[in-house]
Amino acid sequence: MKLTNNKILITGGASGIGLGLTERFINENNTVIICGRRKDILEDVARKHPTVITKVCDLSVETERITLYNWVAENHPDLNVLVNNAGIQNWMSISDTDFYQKATNEINTNVVAPVHLTTLFINLKSLDTIINVTSGLAFVQLSKVPAYCATKAFFHSFTLSLRHMLKSKNIEVIEMIPPALNTDLGGKGIHDGQPAVSDFVNAVFQQMKEGKTELTFGFSEIMAKATPEVIHETFNKMNP
Repeated sequence: MKLTNNKILITGGASGIGLGLTERFINENNTVIICGRRKDILEDVARKHPTVITKVCDLSVETERITLYNWVAENHPDLNVLVNNAGIQNWMSISDTDFYQKATNEINTNVVAPVHLTTLFINLKSLDTIINVTSGLAFVQLSKVPAYCATKAFFHSFTLSLRHMLKSKNIEVIEMIPPALNTDLGGKGIHDGQPAVSDFVNAVFQQMKEGKTELTFGFSEIMAKATPEVIHETFNKMNP
């Protein structure tokens, strides 16, 4: 992937990893569009980065995904990079009364939405790159976030197949595999003490410059290369 002079849509681009990617892509001389549910958060980013383009969109809703695509096709038909980054994480137990609802929300946001967006945006003639943000938890499970781990395992598998399917269309598929980082994913304070988003972004941009399509960092690099025995040992340590 070339890292400059792109027009990029980043879902969930106003916070966490998405914001880190937004700021770095802007610094690399790209035009960046971000979408999210909260207008105030999007506006905060736009005030800090006046070149960013914002669009309010609840990606868990099918009609809003279609509206987003139609808006991009009409107003930004030269968009060439889709970053499927938006995701939610719930710390929960199977015995929780709202477990099913929370799991359904995660599946809709973390799986259904990016799969649907992919099928829509590959219709843009200008599209040449898709970046899917998965997780180190696609390889080993933390039982406190059971639905999240399952959605990321799905998305990892889907990304591998997608890379093969889109070869004939000359669309590059990149998998970005973060470990736990110091963000508010799952709730404020949960990931305090984890590596900074900026460290992850610096690492994956260097890997993209090297032409890599599977981008890892720290824990996710270890898990992506781990043997079944190491995965088993790690699972037992993470779930005492």
